[in-house]
Amino acid sequence: MAYGLYLSAAGAESQSQRIEVISNNLANVNTPGFKREMASLQARQSEAIIQNQATPGSKEIDDMSGGVYLAETPTDFSPGTLKRTGEDADFALKDADSFFVIEKDGQPHLTRAGNFIFDGTGRLKTQEGHSVLSDGGEPITLDPTLPWSVDDNGRFMQRGARMTLGLAKPASLGDLARVGENLFRSLAPVKQLVAPNERPQVLNGSLEMSAVKPTQEMTQLIAASRAYEANIKMIQNQDSMTGSLISRVLG
Repeated sequence: MAYGLYLSAAGAESQSQRIEVISNNLANVNTPGFKREMASLQARQSEAIIQNQATPGSKEIDDMSGGVYLAETPTDFSPGTLKRTGEDADFALKDADSFFVIEKDGQPHLTRAGNFIFDGTGRLKTQEGHSVLSDGGEPITLDPTLPWSVDDNGRFMQRGARMTLGLAKPASLGDLARVGENLFRSLAPVKQLVAPNERPQVLNGSLEMSAVKPTQEMTQLIAASRAYEANIKMIQNQDSMTGSLISRVLG
């Protein structure tokens, strides 16, 4: 009976974690460049198998399900829709696997969110205040008192001076780890896109919107909530049965 309680509790915990992931996706439905996370649940082996007291596939009583757990939360890097904003500091990449390069805590990070701003000194920054880097690794800075332009390669031009948006492409999207603030850190070397033929088209005055689909997320949220409630009811039923059994024995 107690083992059943543990299974239901594990199920409730994993569904609760799944709800948190889905809720975070929904909270970022309007965040430019946001990539949704997926809650991946996996079957757990029985405690006896984990403790090497039973053999998987033996079909004995100890060879039973150990419930489920949240194995990982991989990121879905599907591109979001492109939206024309007309804002001078908004940028979007017309491909699915290249990223803007951002400096945070002295280290380069990657993002798909191109809703940048110019501060009072003319430095291009993210909404959180992190510097946007050029292809040479320097913060992009323009003279705020002079006009400027930018071409489809992300190259800024101002009175003869030129700086180009830093873009990078990881060898595998699976190498990227979330670090918060809509940023990613690569766990492996990334390719700096310097040559014009390597770089995707950079759209000025446009943004890649969130890749979250509200209807899809709401459907999964309802399913996860029902699964959580079902596990809680199972815990209550098993607790009631255990209490009833103890009362009969002691009575």
